[in-house]
Amino acid sequence: MPLTVTLVSAEEEVWHGEASLVVAKTVEGEIGFMTGHEPVLAILAEGEVRITQVDGSKVVASADDGFLSMENDELTIVAGHATLRA
Repeated sequence: MPLTVTLVSAEEEVWHGEASLVVAKTVEGEIGFMTGHEPVLAILAEGEVRITQVDGSKVVASADDGFLSMENDELTIVAGHATLRA
Protein backbone atom coordinates (compact mmCIF):
# COMPACT_ATOMS: atom_id res chain seq x y z
CA MET A 1 0.00 0.00 0.00
CA PRO A 2 1.64 3.29 -1.08
CA LEU A 3 1.65 6.68 0.59
CA THR A 4 -0.72 9.32 -0.70
CA VAL A 5 1.30 12.53 -1.05
CA THR A 6 0.11 16.08 -1.57
CA LEU A 7 2.57 18.97 -1.97
CA VAL A 8 1.03 22.43 -2.08
CA SER A 9 2.35 25.98 -2.10
CA ALA A 10 0.51 29.15 -1.18
CA GLU A 11 -0.44 29.54 -4.84
CA GLU A 12 -1.25 26.02 -6.10
CA GLU A 13 -1.10 22.27 -5.77
CA VAL A 14 2.42 21.40 -6.91
CA TRP A 15 2.22 17.59 -6.91
CA HIS A 16 -0.21 14.88 -5.85
CA GLY A 17 0.14 11.13 -6.21
CA GLU A 18 1.26 7.86 -4.71
CA ALA A 19 4.77 7.21 -3.48
CA SER A 20 6.83 4.47 -1.88
CA LEU A 21 9.25 6.91 -0.19
CA VAL A 22 9.35 10.65 0.54
CA VAL A 23 12.31 12.49 2.07
CA ALA A 24 11.90 16.09 3.25
CA LYS A 25 13.97 18.56 5.24
CA THR A 26 12.60 19.83 8.54
CA VAL A 27 14.12 22.19 11.09
CA GLU A 28 15.19 19.05 13.01
CA GLY A 29 16.89 17.48 9.96
CA GLU A 30 15.90 15.22 7.08
CA ILE A 31 13.08 12.76 7.62
CA GLY A 32 11.95 9.88 5.43
CA PHE A 33 8.42 8.54 5.15
CA MET A 34 7.25 5.12 4.05
CA THR A 35 3.99 3.25 4.49
CA GLY A 36 3.14 2.70 8.15
CA HIS A 37 5.12 5.69 9.46
CA GLU A 38 3.94 7.02 12.80
CA PRO A 39 2.00 10.31 12.80
CA VAL A 40 4.24 13.39 12.51
CA LEU A 41 3.70 17.13 12.42
CA ALA A 42 6.91 19.06 11.63
CA ILE A 43 8.10 22.48 10.51
CA LEU A 44 9.45 22.43 6.97
CA ALA A 45 12.94 23.83 6.38
CA GLU A 46 14.20 25.21 3.09
CA GLY A 47 15.39 22.35 0.92
CA GLU A 48 14.45 19.47 -1.33
CA VAL A 49 11.47 17.19 -1.13
CA ARG A 50 12.42 13.92 -2.83
CA ILE A 51 9.54 11.67 -3.85
CA THR A 52 10.03 8.13 -5.12
CA GLN A 53 6.90 7.12 -6.97
CA VAL A 54 5.53 3.58 -6.85
CA ASP A 55 7.03 2.83 -10.31
CA GLY A 56 10.48 3.92 -9.07
CA SER A 57 10.60 7.25 -10.90
CA LYS A 58 11.71 10.30 -8.92
CA VAL A 59 10.12 13.70 -8.38
CA VAL A 60 12.17 16.47 -6.78
CA ALA A 61 10.79 19.78 -5.56
CA SER A 62 12.19 22.78 -3.73
CA ALA A 63 10.08 23.80 -0.77
CA ASP A 64 10.28 26.12 2.23
CA ASP A 65 8.34 28.08 4.81
CA GLY A 66 5.64 25.64 5.89
CA PHE A 67 4.93 22.34 7.59
CA LEU A 68 4.31 18.69 6.88
CA SER A 69 1.81 16.29 8.35
CA MET A 70 1.86 12.48 8.19
CA GLU A 71 -1.07 10.38 9.33
CA ASN A 72 -2.68 7.15 8.12
CA ASP A 73 -0.29 6.82 5.15
CA GLU A 74 -1.23 10.32 3.94
CA LEU A 75 1.57 12.89 3.77
CA THR A 76 0.64 16.52 3.26
CA ILE A 77 3.36 19.10 2.70
CA VAL A 78 2.22 22.72 2.87
CA ALA A 79 4.88 25.22 1.80
CA GLY A 80 4.87 28.96 1.37
CA HIS A 81 6.90 28.39 -1.78
CA ALA A 82 7.31 25.13 -3.69
CA THR A 83 8.36 24.34 -7.26
CA LEU A 84 9.13 21.13 -9.11
CA ARG A 85 12.68 20.62 -10.37
CA ALA A 86 13.70 18.73 -13.47
